Amino acid sequence: MSSPQKTTNDLGAVADALRSHDRFLLVTHENPDGDALGSLLAMKLALDSLGKDSEMYLYGDAPLPREYLFMPLEGLLREPPADATERVLVALDCANEQRMGPDKTLLEQAPLTIDIDHHHDNSRFGDINLVVGDASSTSEVLRDVLAELGVELTPEIAEALYIAPVTDTGRFQYTNTTPKALRLAAELVEAGADVHRVFQGVYESVEFAKLKLLARALERAQVYEGGRLVVSYLLRSDFTELNVAEAYSEGIIDYLRAVEGAEMAALIREPPRRDGPARRVSLRASSDELDVSAIARKSDGGGHRQAAGFSSDKSVEEITDFIHREFVDAAAGA
Repeated sequence: MSSPQKTTNDLGAVADALRSHDRFLLVTHENPDGDALGSLLAMKLALDSLGKDSEMYLYGDAPLPREYLFMPLEGLLREPPADATERVLVALDCANEQRMGPDKTLLEQAPLTIDIDHHHDNSRFGDINLVVGDASSTSEVLRDVLAELGVELTPEIAEALYIAPVTDTGRFQYTNTTPKALRLAAELVEAGADVHRVFQGVYESVEFAKLKLLARALERAQVYEGGRLVVSYLLRSDFTELNVAEAYSEGIIDYLRAVEGAEMAALIREPPRRDGPARRVSLRASSDELDVSAIARKSDGGGHRQAAGFSSDKSVEEITDFIHREFVDAAAGA
């Protein structure tokens, strides 16, 4: 990192840094969701409109979730460009530096790092950090940045930004659906975001193999504490037998959380690739009275109060026991 002097939650500092530099490397977290990809694309389009040179990079070679293939992400790099360490690093929707991948070179050698995010437990790893923990999505934070820069909301930028709040608020149904999130959605639709195209792309392009993966998770679901906790798991063999990537498990946990009376849901999955953690765990809460990010942090994870996750090399049974114990403790203190 270029400077030990950090700036935190300064919208003006972010805008000034984007104005005063010309070359950028835009990154987001591995296993990206709609907020990650929408914010990444919107920032790329915005910088293009300002005449800046920027590249989008995503660590790993796992395919993108199918529901986001309608997005114009043809320029997304899966290997860092040769001049990566000469570009200002802009991290979008990354709660911590580990979410960008195991290689620390980009972060350590970047001339400047800008961290734009909405995770309340963000580690503030940037030289400049703009973290708004009560924002519905990173794109909500990014919209303020673009307004500060005077970027015109083209239909393309508006649609990229729109994908994020739609997915991060569960189609405006979760408790992070604030008045500001709804006003943002209205603004983006007025600017040309195609609501129907986004809905079809994200929610009506489900491959049959994903339904079969969902069926396996639902078949294994177990309830604890009288139905207040729902836990399921997916094995590596599920992904290989169905010939699907880990990204196909996106959204399955929402079916577990939808069980009547469920206060928390957990999905444990064994990634088909063997070059990372043995298991990844997603946690969801039905209300913000239960902070699942606190549970995730006990296993070096993180996230939001109602949506968090962590990785572990422990067995499915050990992870389930850990989640069960922590749920009981958290529910007692809620």
